[in-house]
Amino acid sequence: MDYRRIIPCLDVKDGRLVKGVNFVDLKDVGDPSENGAAYSEAGADELVFLDITATIENRKTMVDAVARTVDKISIPLTVGGGIGSIQDIQALLDVGVSKVSINSAAVRTPGLVKEASSEFGSETLTIAIDTRQNPQLPSGFEVMVNGGNKPTGIDAVQWAKQVEESGTGAILPTSMDADGTLAGYDIPMTRAIADAVDLPIIASGGAGTLEHLYEAITDAHADAVLVASIAHFGTYTIQEMKEYLAGKGIPVRL
Repeated sequence: MDYRRIIPCLDVKDGRLVKGVNFVDLKDVGDPSENGAAYSEAGADELVFLDITATIENRKTMVDAVARTVDKISIPLTVGGGIGSIQDIQALLDVGVSKVSINSAAVRTPGLVKEASSEFGSETLTIAIDTRQNPQLPSGFEVMVNGGNKPTGIDAVQWAKQVEESGTGAILPTSMDADGTLAGYDIPMTRAIADAVDLPIIASGGAGTLEHLYEAITDAHADAVLVASIAHFGTYTIQEMKEYLAGKGIPVRL
């Protein structure tokens, strides 16, 4: 059976778990490894660990913080932030990471996605696409890089098609407009990308209610939902999220 996945997101800054709104106003939420362990125990399907200031600060991912998290969990971990080369990917896979997520470097370095896919297999590679509304572009959504600070002029749907051709195994589109607002995922953007490619799509940015998770799967055609605020601040447990979806006929691992 093709289960829909619940994936808590650990946004990490200076080795600490944080959560903000629209990528700013960050609040300290705790230790990523401790939170990761709790989510693993609570039944999360996977975890995403994003070193959110690595690219802005022009440094590599904090591998030691990643390694501490890997040691405490029993579910797959995807890591992103500051990954710019084959060597960076190898260093993370060496400490037990299941997948890596690349964003800015994929835009900046043509050929990296294809090279990484060839070297490590598409199943280890996720392309993160941070988007912002831009009515000047065909899809209405623009790719943003450098921690969401830099517009690229690239259409998000066209970029999704391009990275699919290059060999990525999944796409993680995050709406900067919706991030942290608790007002729901950007359904039109997520659906536009999901319908344009034949890859697993992880909806990200804006979950505030259980209904939002359901909408991301049914209306936006997502294969998985990334959650942060509603999980970190105890609004809902992973079990509550899964039971709600199961009650709506969505296949989940209970």
